[in-house]
Amino acid sequence: MNAMLVISFGIATALLLAACVKADRVRGWRQSLNPSAPEVPDAAFVVARVIFLVLAGVMVFEGFNLLKVSSASDWSDDELTRAARQATDDLDGWMYRDDGLTTDSAYFDDYASLLEDKVIRYGGGGAPESGVAADPADANTDTDAYFTVQANGADAVFCTHIERTRQKKDDYTPPGIAGGEGTFTERAYRLAVTTREGAC
Repeated sequence: MNAMLVISFGIATALLLAACVKADRVRGWRQSLNPSAPEVPDAAFVVARVIFLVLAGVMVFEGFNLLKVSSASDWSDDELTRAARQATDDLDGWMYRDDGLTTDSAYFDDYASLLEDKVIRYGGGGAPESGVAADPADANTDTDAYFTVQANGADAVFCTHIERTRQKKDDYTPPGIAGGEGTFTERAYRLAVTTREGAC
């Protein structure tokens, strides 16, 4: 993207410089290269200048369009800071239940995806809907995990700590088919989430 921006504005600058070259100088260059070439009329220089200026305008317009696309695909430090804090507030103290049937362990073991989705959700209207990464620490476990949260375009980096605790008092056993006691229990878990600036 940056290379395309440089090329667009570079071409626009070259075209503007070409449009500013005086006709006598062009005639002199042409005469030195090909003395027998016919004289170029002034009208041809006017047309050439108009074409150069129009093309330069097109390249500037395309350059600004590329800037808009680049801005829309990148996160700012403020956007990531706000989103990381709101995601932390949302997840801290969050309780959920797992019936133990879908997976061998708790349903939200994939904390990285959960955290990335929450940060993107709280990015706001100006932030992209992608580009967030929650990189797990090597020593993470199902119950205690650290993630370095970063986003495309943002220099800010955050360390999020997620700790899962079992909440037996909040377990739920749904009634059986015949109305009696159920055959399985939905296990309750609660997350404690904190975030600080800097990598983990």
